[in-house]
Amino acid sequence: MLSKVLCCGVKGITGYCVEVETFISNGIPMFEIVGQADNAVKESKERVKAAIKNSGFEYPNRKIVVNLSPALLRKEGTGFDLAIAIGILTASGQMNSAIQHSLFIGELSLDGSVKGVCGVVSMMLAARGREMKQVFVALENFEEASIVEDIKVIGVSSLLQTIQYLSGEISLDHQRAEKDTSKLDFQTLDFSEVKGHSEAKRALEIAVSGGHSVLMMGSPGSGKTMLAKRIPGILPDMNYLEALETTQIHSISGKTKVNGILHHRPFRAPHHSCTMASMTGGGQIPRPGEITLAHNGVLFLDELPEYRSEVLEALRQPLEDGFITVSRLLSNETFPSKVMLICAANPCKCGYLFEDGRCTCTTFQRTDYLSKVSGALLNRIDMNIQVASVSYSELESTEKMETSAEIKKRVTTARMIQENRYKNERFNCNSWLPLQLFKKYCKMTPEASRLLESVYSNKRFSGREYTRVVRVARTIADMNAEKCIEVRHIAEATQFKILKLGEGCTYDRERVDLDLVFTDQWD
Repeated sequence: MLSKVLCCGVKGITGYCVEVETFISNGIPMFEIVGQADNAVKESKERVKAAIKNSGFEYPNRKIVVNLSPALLRKEGTGFDLAIAIGILTASGQMNSAIQHSLFIGELSLDGSVKGVCGVVSMMLAARGREMKQVFVALENFEEASIVEDIKVIGVSSLLQTIQYLSGEISLDHQRAEKDTSKLDFQTLDFSEVKGHSEAKRALEIAVSGGHSVLMMGSPGSGKTMLAKRIPGILPDMNYLEALETTQIHSISGKTKVNGILHHRPFRAPHHSCTMASMTGGGQIPRPGEITLAHNGVLFLDELPEYRSEVLEALRQPLEDGFITVSRLLSNETFPSKVMLICAANPCKCGYLFEDGRCTCTTFQRTDYLSKVSGALLNRIDMNIQVASVSYSELESTEKMETSAEIKKRVTTARMIQENRYKNERFNCNSWLPLQLFKKYCKMTPEASRLLESVYSNKRFSGREYTRVVRVARTIADMNAEKCIEVRHIAEATQFKILKLGEGCTYDRERVDLDLVFTDQWD
């Protein structure tokens, strides 16, 4: 007898439906799984056999052939167990319930209990695309699966419970997961704990408001890491689509929490000893790397020159394109990588280049240390800021500092302006604004245009540096709720771009003459 049951697999971060065809016939007793199944799938033979027997059903002592269709795609993982067991029970006549519009996802234990699997969100999206009426998942995957709307999710604890529900013997009613993405389920550090650093705080607020990348340069202990770790507290909340996309990526990697729903933007801080594969993604069958796990959030690289050169160079293309393609022997996969890159670095090997008389490095040591970060990567960073050491009077000050909640309100307002402006585009923040849309969305006053032209010529900016200055200026204008980019916005944005690796400069957002940018006085 032949039966057909639907299940799901995952390729990259995309789910696809799999038809589990089970055929039972007379012949030498055997159990064969075909359709490009990996070892984890083939091992399901023993799990399914024991689960059926321990659930009180009869395991057919006949020839059993299971085909996983489409056979062209490689199947991996343990999520096919439940569907295979349902297929065997149906084909052997022990189950007569209608399952045409049902989909089954779950791993079976030997005692018949159903265990959770990775990638459930991607599978649910695939099931919704096939217009399935109901999807059976393990209880531990229920809340994660239920964030996908317009499809019924049924959480089951065992194979027996699944059969009883399908036959109408029991009813299962679970509450769907909460979709309030404004809720934070983690504790963040607060900017009110940071003494001084008003310039750096201002720069980070601008960066978060527009999703811009930042390089913080300063002496050891000046507060670079301290500032970076407080960025999650001012990140704008994710909307439903962003939360769904982020959860999908983390679900594939098995990094979702107990409830499976990510309400907050990811903040990834890989150690500088990480490999190329861990940063960009890899393996025989590619899995998302750190830059993909930080999608819609922040990728923080502390001690930037200490990372391997090949790892840093591999970030250049995804930072520009917003996605990364990983090619391996068995598969080629494309993963999203729209991240806000935050970097921290010392200006030299000893770290005290910016402090008069304290640097002990030779010229060769400085050159060797800074050469680890290429100009091509620095060219892709929107904002460069110098983090100065805090004075004793600032540390002892009792002045009340601005909280992260207060900064976040302004950031959220600026992001809402951008989302409304780009509601008909494929992006929602200034950092991804393409050059061809500058004339439409980045209108400048004549004075601002003249200043930008003068800076571009005198500092010999590249075309990429020009686009990044304009994007940052657009964000500063949005923070002031101004439709047109004015000269002060260009002036402030330009100062963030003139700090080079290993060069000190001061930052004053009230200055418009930009003596730091060029020697000729602009009039």
